[in-house]
Amino acid sequence: MKLTHSCIITENVKKLSDFYKEALQIEPQSYGDDYVEFPTDGGVLSLFSFKAHEELAKGSTIPSSNRCLELEFNVDNVDDDFARLEQLNVEIVKPLTTQPWGNRSFYFRDPDGNLINFYTRTR
Repeated sequence: MKLTHSCIITENVKKLSDFYKEALQIEPQSYGDDYVEFPTDGGVLSLFSFKAHEELAKGSTIPSSNRCLELEFNVDNVDDDFARLEQLNVEIVKPLTTQPWGNRSFYFRDPDGNLINFYTRTR
């Protein structure tokens, strides 16, 4: 089995797409106004409109309500990314620290409140 996509259902694909384009520094692949993909080495982060999703599976999601899932990205230089994202005034949830297991990381939220971890392995 291979996990291929993580999909965020959102009420504002454009706003979230603009955010992730800046945060990930990846050009999104757009498939109309309702769906966008950000290809990464480990899979695809996709954004799908709540309105379009409702047509497929009515009542199955509630946008901007996530408080239990974290998206994690292994980045080349977490210190540089922290400084860059601080300038974008993102909500920092956990400041830049080095964990006992060796990852240097920080947590922040996207405009819909989803938790994101950027980290670099130090050992």
